[in-house]
Amino acid sequence: MQIVVPAETWANERRVALIPDSVKKLTKAGLSVTVEAGLGEHSGFSDLDYQEAGATVSSDRSAMLSSGDIVLRVRKPSIDEVNLLKSGAIHISYLDPYNENELVDAMAGKGVTAISMEMIPRTTRAQKMDALSSQANLAGYVMVLLAAQQLDRILPMMMTPAGTLSPAKVFVIGAGVAGLQAIATAKRLGARVDAFDTRPVVAEQVHSLGAKFVEIDLGETGQTKDGYAKELTPEQLEMQRQGMKDVISQSDIVITTAQVFGRPAPRIVTADMVAAMKPGGVIVDMAVESGGNVEGSVPDQTVKVGGVSIIGVSNLPSQVSSDASQMYSSNLFNLVSEYWDEEGKQFDLNLEDDILKGCVITHGGAIVNETIKNMREG
Repeated sequence: MQIVVPAETWANERRVALIPDSVKKLTKAGLSVTVEAGLGEHSGFSDLDYQEAGATVSSDRSAMLSSGDIVLRVRKPSIDEVNLLKSGAIHISYLDPYNENELVDAMAGKGVTAISMEMIPRTTRAQKMDALSSQANLAGYVMVLLAAQQLDRILPMMMTPAGTLSPAKVFVIGAGVAGLQAIATAKRLGARVDAFDTRPVVAEQVHSLGAKFVEIDLGETGQTKDGYAKELTPEQLEMQRQGMKDVISQSDIVITTAQVFGRPAPRIVTADMVAAMKPGGVIVDMAVESGGNVEGSVPDQTVKVGGVSIIGVSNLPSQVSSDASQMYSSNLFNLVSEYWDEEGKQFDLNLEDDILKGCVITHGGAIVNETIKNMREG
């Protein structure tokens, strides 16, 4: 069975779907791997590294895509490239299936089995394949470093003969995977950290990292069965904003990580909240690519509003592309190896499997994912 890995063509996408170490493991399991020439050049992996790991390097992208039994990539394909795939091929990448109706229809029409990495269930068994979590971990780390670089003061307390510098105050909004990593990173750098999340259940995790959990009474909130925060009502959002405004006014750095899967990000930090922050402050908006948590944030720009810097980087894991590629590649390897029948030399697509039931979007010429089907019908 032939695995093919095309180079990423999205602007600012430096990650790769497979690193040489994963290629070596897949070829050892009896799979053939072809990668596009120059695949890993932005993440420190040369064509020679891939060849030594057992891959074939190809410069003919179209022929490569047409020959693949399994296509692995980071970003979703164009519809033109879907048309190059052979019927029955398995395509695994981020797909954004909630918003990409035309792409999903094209994959179904072509008879492609489309697996969406966003839809991997957050279960114990699927943890090793959970790319959203692995990449969010890195995003949390990167956000703190970007903020620290922009801030006009240091993060830790420093005692010197010239006087004592107090620690910077960091406020992290959202204590999911990215938020918790941001908290941990800011604490390691010596900052004083406050954090808020609509799910009171995460307060213990925040405290375990040495941060203070900010309590704002929003009434009933909670989380979904997959561990995501439930969407707040307009009234709850307003209560949240008022509660956070006081904390923001005292903070040097604010980091927002609130995202609602498949929908535009909620607007959490409004213009009046930005105005309440002291000049020299820094805000990092993790959700800028999906609409933004912060009023005034712009994708891939740092804008100044009343002396406050608002950083909007749309692809945070790509800032540390070598490690991000290693983790994403490991997620893909674990997914492929979980269902690869080495003896029968085939990919075992049992759609009743609890993981595949969640992440397979199209198969056999139809949309088979219940969540996506229900959304379409609704």
